[in-house]
Amino acid sequence: MIILKTQRLTLREITTDDAAFLLKLLNEPSFIQNIGDRNVRTIDDACQYALNGPIASYKQHGFGLYLVELKESRAPIGICGLVKRESLPDADIGYALLPEYWRKGYALEATAAVKQHGFGELGHKRILAIVNPANAGSIKVLDKLGLKFTRMIRMADDAPEICLYSSE
Repeated sequence: MIILKTQRLTLREITTDDAAFLLKLLNEPSFIQNIGDRNVRTIDDACQYALNGPIASYKQHGFGLYLVELKESRAPIGICGLVKRESLPDADIGYALLPEYWRKGYALEATAAVKQHGFGELGHKRILAIVNPANAGSIKVLDKLGLKFTRMIRMADDAPEICLYSSE
């Protein structure tokens, strides 16, 4: 199901049919370095990731990560959406694009649409974002999106510190 359309992109719900793309994206060195290793190594793992992650989130929260496609070709280029984590009080914007689609404005275009959707259709009062402090590209996107650095946090006691951004 299509959730959002922008000038150049379509954001739609992820299905298990997207497993091959998810397998590729989640094993990109940049994804593992900046977001984390999801231990998705096979098509079956990618199907389970889709079912237990985005698809479960759609059912539980009414939102989740969406597949980002180029509007004209329908080629998948990444994921973007809102994630509700137990450790954070509000939903946060998450995204990842294949490296060949970086620095073309797609990340800002997708996150801006998700932010607007979160405040508008979904009625969120505040939207957060978390980012690896070494990920300068994503920090730049969050700044352009209008989110402000709040503080450093740990998502778990043994996890490294990451930056927390907020729409307030």
